[in-house]
Amino acid sequence: AVLEGSSLSRVSPRRWLNLQEYQSKKLMQDSGVTVQRFFVADTASEALEAAKRLKAKEIVLKAQILAGGRGKGVFDSGLKGGVHLTKDPAVVGELAGKMLGFSLTTKQTPKEGVKVKTVMVAEALDISRETYFAILMDRSCNGPVMVGSPQGGVDIEEVAAATPELIFKEVIDIFEGVRDDQALRMAANLGFKGPLERQAANQIKRLYDLFLKVDATQVEVNPLGETPEGQVVCFDAKINFDDNAEFRQKAVFAMDDTAESDPLETEAARHDLKYIGLDGNIACFVNGAGLAMATCDIIDLHGGKPANFLDLGGGVKENQVYAAFKLLTADPKVEAILVNIFGGIVNCAIIANGITKACRELELKVPLVVRLEGTNVQEAKRILSESGLPITSATDLDDAAKKAVAAIAKN
Repeated sequence: AVLEGSSLSRVSPRRWLNLQEYQSKKLMQDSGVTVQRFFVADTASEALEAAKRLKAKEIVLKAQILAGGRGKGVFDSGLKGGVHLTKDPAVVGELAGKMLGFSLTTKQTPKEGVKVKTVMVAEALDISRETYFAILMDRSCNGPVMVGSPQGGVDIEEVAAATPELIFKEVIDIFEGVRDDQALRMAANLGFKGPLERQAANQIKRLYDLFLKVDATQVEVNPLGETPEGQVVCFDAKINFDDNAEFRQKAVFAMDDTAESDPLETEAARHDLKYIGLDGNIACFVNGAGLAMATCDIIDLHGGKPANFLDLGGGVKENQVYAAFKLLTADPKVEAILVNIFGGIVNCAIIANGITKACRELELKVPLVVRLEGTNVQEAKRILSESGLPITSATDLDDAAKKAVAAIAKN
């Protein structure tokens, strides 16, 4: 989830938890973190009313889509830029009318752009100084760590490479939390002086409260800024969530915005399948991410192109096998399906039953090549051979890839 509109990776069972900028800002606001005052609008009239209610010297209007590069994007209404500054509330209403209901194309969107359904109307604040601050889980420290730099608003990796002395780190004791002396020391290292040092330390502690509250794996604020009026504000933040804590974070995960995601990926997530669409024509149906990548590579080695990366995972059930086949056959690019299962945790007979059910009920029209090995494989092979279905068996992965490529060439 990102305040400024990029999307982050999502781990099993979902690949991304996508929150719009205003949703992330609301989470921060609810934890006492200082962000710009803002309202959300779905119509031009609501945007105008919001701009008036802000009573701000300057207003920033932002189109809410998950892709980055909004400021340099172009709408199919002719409006240039998904981020606009103005001092006149009336202008906010006019601009919102050219954003809402229109598609915004940026360097990160599909070529047809993304339709804007919501805009954020916020108070525009000047930044006199930018710093970098993050809290993240660090395996080497067995817990959370604070990382900060007085050089913010830029790529932190570049700062670390060019001036490593400007990167400051504080290990957080998971039982104690962020101590006052740690927060003040980090604030001082970030360059906050006088009363701003205490204010920044307070923001740091509240960011850690947010980190714990939403089961985050990372809260990155870049920049954590200082305004000319003497206020410490989180202008832009990125939040990564622990997907294993979804059962505790129902409200957060309910905000997941899938409107801009690939429909097949969204449907796969509903069935706890990990799916990534690719450009080829041979669908891959595999258990385990490593095996899935190897399958894609060997298809490519034999002159074919994988149409997807589909990982069933370990505890797969028959209904998931059926759902996976339904997904694969819904992709018009798919001209053959390669099933590559190495059963350890996975029971090959469950896969075989799911395959035969899917082939019959979906009336599979494309060639199907199956390689099964491992747990209960003999029973699985018996189920497939007695099914009477046109399934091509393979002895190993190399053989399966060759046969899948050849099946397409034959058709």
